[in-house]
Amino acid sequence: MDFDFSDDQQSLRDAVRRWVDKGFPFGRRHALAKAGGATRAVYGELAELGLTGLAIPEAHGGMGFGAVEAMVVNEELGRGLVNAPYAHAALVAPALLASAPAALQSAWLPRMASAEALVVLAHQERAARYRLEHVSTRAMRQGDRQGDRQGDRQHVGWALEGAKSIVPAGDEADAYIVPARLSGAVDDRAGIGLFLVERAALAARQLRGYPTQDGSRAAEIRLAGTPAALIALDGHAALEGAVDIGIAALCAEAVGVMDRLVELTVEYMNTRKQFGVPIATFQALRHRIADVKMQLELGRSMSYFATLKLGEPGPQRRRAVSQARVQLGQSMRFVGQQCVQLHGGVGVTDEYQGSHYFKRLTVLEMVFGDTQHHLGEVAARMQDSAGVFA
Repeated sequence: MDFDFSDDQQSLRDAVRRWVDKGFPFGRRHALAKAGGATRAVYGELAELGLTGLAIPEAHGGMGFGAVEAMVVNEELGRGLVNAPYAHAALVAPALLASAPAALQSAWLPRMASAEALVVLAHQERAARYRLEHVSTRAMRQGDRQGDRQGDRQHVGWALEGAKSIVPAGDEADAYIVPARLSGAVDDRAGIGLFLVERAALAARQLRGYPTQDGSRAAEIRLAGTPAALIALDGHAALEGAVDIGIAALCAEAVGVMDRLVELTVEYMNTRKQFGVPIATFQALRHRIADVKMQLELGRSMSYFATLKLGEPGPQRRRAVSQARVQLGQSMRFVGQQCVQLHGGVGVTDEYQGSHYFKRLTVLEMVFGDTQHHLGEVAARMQDSAGVFA
């Protein structure tokens, strides 16, 4: 098998890296984070490169590229610590809208490709503990909500009741894709629909934005009879598939973050002197950085694995993505902690860019399920193989 990137994929990587180096230096990123983390303008610049339409079909104004190209882009955005909601808005949301009626796709996908519209997934609930099937938000036909028990009036839409937490760039988005329960108990896989809610339908008191630890933004959303457009009545499988795309994308971003943090650490070790010599000459520290590089490469290989498995059937894809996520969680924690230790006190100062890479790794470890959650997912799917990856 040929594991080399194609010329087009390498050109895509080079283009993104050039933009990061010239258009998004650390000083700009740091200023945005200190100002609250709003990055809608940055997302617009990604659109100028064509990146916001990367996964959107050409029929809707996108580029129609695949998972490997998305992985390449996310690695480079991770290296540059670009804190725009790229994976959420450019990869996860289009995958979910693929299940929508043609009219809804035509209304939103071209605007998403050009970054005129920012659409993100709003799925997390306070008691969910990363379980996608845990949905307490309720969806009601507007006619039913008005007391139409006879069904003799035409239903004109849907209304949602509930709340969603930690919505990425929630106070900057134009619309949200919201899983809501149509029927069944709160943890049933069946009975979950997908809906599109426009931000304009929310009152100011229903949306509360805040900065996150890594310099981005998130929001809490409260839905109270909020009108929504139906994407799919049976949305759980589509939700799992889109979240797996998001996990693979964030694994690739984590590889880019770790790659750059290791570079910064090696540069520091070659510059910082003790007893008149660079600390990079100390054998004990050389062994530690060797362990760090080993964890980085383990993470990189499992990121590739997750991306290449996105086209598999659901059970195989879900297991592969969780396996990758476990290794990336372990690698992110080890690389982040060791690189901070090798820097000493300067490694945690706000003025030094290494600390921001560490914070991004800390947040990435918890998005779409932390390491312990995915370890449980792997264990639940490997009972027939006695714990051996097969």
